[in-house]
Amino acid sequence: MAKITYIEHTNKEHIVEVPNNITVMEGAVQNNIPGIDADCGGSMACATCHVYVDKKWFNKLEKKDEGEEDMLDMAYQPNKFSRLSCQLLVSNELDGLIVRMPSKQS
Repeated sequence: MAKITYIEHTNKEHIVEVPNNITVMEGAVQNNIPGIDADCGGSMACATCHVYVDKKWFNKLEKKDEGEEDMLDMAYQPNKFSRLSCQLLVSNELDGLIVRMPSKQS
């Protein structure tokens, strides 16, 4: 399990324990975290699970693949720390991960 901090665009924090081998998106959905819509259910067919990964964590994650890069082009206000939370698999190494949600999902 990993403790993950989800921060809404209003700066409200939600710290939850998320089981290994599910995605950061699934952890948000299972814990009713607002701000991650997950319209496609994690099939990387939309950008409604877009998050900004805290800069101290960004380079610790596996690199984005081309498909994720393409989907992020559809996200609301992506930046260099943008990721799709459906592509971030939870493991013990992500204990302490911090992600922020944009003010809206596209």
